[in-house]
Amino acid sequence: MNKNHSASEWKYKKRVLKRVIDCILQDFPVVVLSGARQVGKSTFLQEEFSDFTYFSMDDFSLFEQAKVDPVSLWKDANKVIIDEAQKVPEIFSVVKLTVDKTRRKKKFILSGSSDLLLMKNVTDSLAGRAIYLQMYPLTIGEITENFTNFLNFEALFEDDLALNQLKRPLFKPKPIEYYLIKGFMPPLIYVEGLQSAVLWWESYVKTYLEKDLRDFARIESLIDFRRVMNSLAFRCANLVNQTEIARDTGVSQPTVYRYLNLLETTSIIRRVFPYFSARAKRMIKSPKIFFIDPALAVYLSGYNETKMLQKAREKGAFFENLVFLHLKVNCEISLPKGEVYFYRDTTGVEVDFIVEKGAKTVAFEVKLTDSPTLRDAKNLLRFLEKFPAFQKGVIIHTGKEVKWLHSKILAIPWWYL
Repeated sequence: MNKNHSASEWKYKKRVLKRVIDCILQDFPVVVLSGARQVGKSTFLQEEFSDFTYFSMDDFSLFEQAKVDPVSLWKDANKVIIDEAQKVPEIFSVVKLTVDKTRRKKKFILSGSSDLLLMKNVTDSLAGRAIYLQMYPLTIGEITENFTNFLNFEALFEDDLALNQLKRPLFKPKPIEYYLIKGFMPPLIYVEGLQSAVLWWESYVKTYLEKDLRDFARIESLIDFRRVMNSLAFRCANLVNQTEIARDTGVSQPTVYRYLNLLETTSIIRRVFPYFSARAKRMIKSPKIFFIDPALAVYLSGYNETKMLQKAREKGAFFENLVFLHLKVNCEISLPKGEVYFYRDTTGVEVDFIVEKGAKTVAFEVKLTDSPTLRDAKNLLRFLEKFPAFQKGVIIHTGKEVKWLHSKILAIPWWYL
């Protein structure tokens, strides 16, 4: 979290991921929690799991001990947190041996500022023993401490949804540009001035480029890497074309491919794959790219003032990225966990998001408007006609009104999520 403020100002914001981890630890010995730097993992673990013994591999003495004799860290503890665990990859196989030796009596939470699910040695070591979770920036519901937002998300999957099932959050939203520039990272909760937020993002990118990447991988040219990041920012919420990025940045296509993988492994971007009724086809087509926080894409695109952003042609894509963040967090805390896709076919039908949660699926269209109309539901209606098994579509907008635009199309404000 942000501890640059006085104790009277700073207040920890509870994260809904806590109840998911509590549930998992009842049946599994290990939770692996990944997420980008500054999304609040360390503060979350220390605040919400105070009955666990906490070790951070950022502490050099503990790092050395973990390298030489990791078992000594948790010899007398039954509940253990290892933060920044990716810095000691060999620790995962030792955790596995400990779990097996104690017949799963010891519980571990392993946290890292990279996507540990994408690190082969982690998944191989903990197969069958661990559940993997992602932590994202705060949602508007967590910031305002109004958790009706998460109940609203669950309600959207009800077959016979009535408007009175959706609870209006006690919240008066600011203009959408404010959230797109500021973002949702925990250290920015108490930062009101947008210029201060922009300076924070400048520092965040600099730290990421100069520290995290140098720790994680050899980057021949940070300038080239930054070019690729900026190019992706302009393409957020769009299909990624590596050849096009290589041409625009002057970086070779194999290098672009490697940089994309690094950005995903370090949890800066997420790929969203197309939806097909046949699951086997979903991973073979070009994905869309989203940043973990819409403000990161806005900053990298050079928009640092409200007036500039108001006229930006990418503003709709940035808003779609904001909605993506809220959908992903809702999916991550759902039981069963939800999955996010998009839809596009050769006839011109496009739907921004398809969210699949167990046997239930809902289509979402994102519209940068305060007053959505039935015209905005054109693609959703065509999609529902093609897939009659879908019960409803949802339009997410920037206004304040909740209403049915059609017997199968519901419109809700983004901050209801």
